[in-house]
Amino acid sequence: QPLQNLTVLKQVGEEKRLEWAQHFITRGFQALERILKDTAGQYCVEDEVSMADLCLVPQVYNAERFKVDLSPYPTITRINKALLEMEAFKRTHPSRQPDTPPDRKST
Repeated sequence: QPLQNLTVLKQVGEEKRLEWAQHFITRGFQALERILKDTAGQYCVEDEVSMADLCLVPQVYNAERFKVDLSPYPTITRINKALLEMEAFKRTHPSRQPDTPPDRKST
């Protein structure tokens, strides 16, 4: 996630920003998808919400923000969808934060 932070992206430059973010998100999701095949239940670690789930939702948000194709990651997609059904994740979603850019904000 720090590789997609604004400070890093400014250093990368506007013309390489999308490519940079997609590369590192994809790399991370490839590894995570493999791990989740062994650990996932309803959520990342069996059927209890864990720290892994708390980190997953903002990473999927970043992936969507940088137009990463999520179709190769069915487990990540399924878990994210399940998490977003929970009120706590709805209320704290990155798109609902005070500093979310207007074009990325949801109500």
